[in-house]
Amino acid sequence: MTDWLKALTGDTQARLLGLLRRSRRTIAELAGELGLSDNAVRTHVVALARDGIVEDAGTRNDTGGKPARVYGLSTRGEDLFPKAYATVLGEVIEEITRKNGRQHAVDVLRAVGERVAAKAPQMPDVATRVAAAADALRALGGAMDESPSETGWRLQGYACPLSSVAAEHAEVCALAQALVERITGQVVVEHCDRTGRPRCAFEILAGESLPVRPR
Repeated sequence: MTDWLKALTGDTQARLLGLLRRSRRTIAELAGELGLSDNAVRTHVVALARDGIVEDAGTRNDTGGKPARVYGLSTRGEDLFPKAYATVLGEVIEEITRKNGRQHAVDVLRAVGERVAAKAPQMPDVATRVAAAADALRALGGAMDESPSETGWRLQGYACPLSSVAAEHAEVCALAQALVERITGQVVVEHCDRTGRPRCAFEILAGESLPVRPR
């Protein structure tokens, strides 16, 4: 169990989540493995369910008696555990760059951004499309604000969804830039801060539309 998860949830809840990550369990099963009373475990499960981390997975009857509730990790709970996405993405970028050059890596990432953006609904006006672009970046895990600027609009991020990759691979910002361009239909200038804790920033230029392409 990772130390940061223990710090976030406490040792007991971290152990409980580790068990549920392996398989769904009843309150009694969790209590037996954690060495706690059923009531103590139920209190933790209720708190974690309230936060959307644990979910009711139905009932199970293994003994012929009254069916017992079974609990498991929700998608949000699973996301608490570290993934290798950043490491794999970084290695993919390095391999593409090594074989085909940096510009090809940028082109590939832009194509990915455009594919993601193509799933967004088409909006009638630019201001609405800017808000939709901000929502799309939030859906990827970013913390994003949009506001008017002297040149059009600015999307300012406070938590980059690809921060662990962006610090060493500036190419990933091309993915987000292409996403914003595709949704807004406007020219977008990237101003991302990749120092320390990377933060996204994009300037959307009003009146400078990109050629319309079929989705």
